[in-house]
Amino acid sequence: MIRIIALTDAGQVLGKRLQTLVPNSELHFKPKPFAETVQDFFREGDALLFICATGIVMRTLAPVIESKLQDPPVLVLDELGRFVIPLLSGHEGGANQWGSDVAKVLNAELVMTTANAYLNPVYTLGMGCERNCPLEYLESLMLEGLERVGLAPEQISGLYSIDIKADETHLIELAKKYQWPFMTYSAEALKAVEPLLSTRSDYVFNTVGVYGVAESAALLGAQRLTNASPELRLNKIKNPKATCAVARAYQI
Repeated sequence: MIRIIALTDAGQVLGKRLQTLVPNSELHFKPKPFAETVQDFFREGDALLFICATGIVMRTLAPVIESKLQDPPVLVLDELGRFVIPLLSGHEGGANQWGSDVAKVLNAELVMTTANAYLNPVYTLGMGCERNCPLEYLESLMLEGLERVGLAPEQISGLYSIDIKADETHLIELAKKYQWPFMTYSAEALKAVEPLLSTRSDYVFNTVGVYGVAESAALLGAQRLTNASPELRLNKIKNPKATCAVARAYQI
């Protein structure tokens, strides 16, 4: 859930506009009690978009900030919608990319303050599937996932999975169709990115030895391509026969 929080009448006008432009968003105008309400949203992991002064945001969130690996993304906008500032979790939480997306829809200026503004993103696709999964299940899910995060197939650097899928005919065919390298990793190797998973499935772990194939494979692929810390750009989505996730890491 994306929480849009406005504190002035002009901010409320902008917030209503954003609510129509940003999917899965909800506007909160002068929520009361302010600090407790906002801190609860933050603890729940909701993405926060404030239309107010940055000082108010920092003083309010300071007691609940933990780390860039755990905190949800936070953006701050001026009430006229001229500037978009990724304030917290810019890289790890995705606020930089989210801020860029918001700036584009508002025709605003993105004010980037992190080093990642000078780095190149590398995107990787992770997939898991039932044995002999039909190509149409894989391709439709992949296209849906990329559409959700505004990526095109040509922006993907490779398709990744677990080694028991190394001979999966239609994963191989999918990679060939989109001219991606197809690589697989052992369960032991995939465990290295376990702390970065958005969800953990005991069923999957008991079956293949990792808590999530798609997310783990995408994350490890991005890490090994860049030698940098990866993050999930798209948390796992699924259909009846396959799973899909997208990861991102930055390289100079």
